[in-house]
Amino acid sequence: MEGNNMDSAKDSGDAVLMDIQKRIRAAFEIFDHENNQTIDNRELGTVIRSLDCCPTEGELHDMLTECEEEEPTGYIKLDRFETMMTRVLMERKYRPCVEEKILRALEILDTDRKGYLTVEEISNYVTKEGEPFSQEELDEMLNGAVDSEKGVINYKDYAMKLAVDDTES
Repeated sequence: MEGNNMDSAKDSGDAVLMDIQKRIRAAFEIFDHENNQTIDNRELGTVIRSLDCCPTEGELHDMLTECEEEEPTGYIKLDRFETMMTRVLMERKYRPCVEEKILRALEILDTDRKGYLTVEEISNYVTKEGEPFSQEELDEMLNGAVDSEKGVINYKDYAMKLAVDDTES
């Protein structure tokens, strides 16, 4: 009986691994415009984030270094990317935050306790504090964050959009 349980666990682990590798290949293929199992290294962050990983720019640079060939070509090959991302996903690294944590962080920025942040407030925080956003990143964030009717960021709604369910596998 014990052998059957161990076989079931192994089969379950194999299924998880196969699912992860399938997700990695599918994400990679979207950006493999030449269909030659390579992507432009500038798209690495986008592919990684599409797999629900949220590394910092420094961590992303380390991941790029790990995926690059000995002599950098400007492209990342699927086999190197898949090896690195399989490890990252199996270790559950760089997971997005849960809603409660995001909400607490945004509430701290709302020093007047208004229940929202202005575009100017959030722009200042994300471009002048910590690891600054590029203009492109700021524009993308504001596009998804700003309430089109009120012109502000209702951070309770925004936290819900950004969060992942902590019980996800």
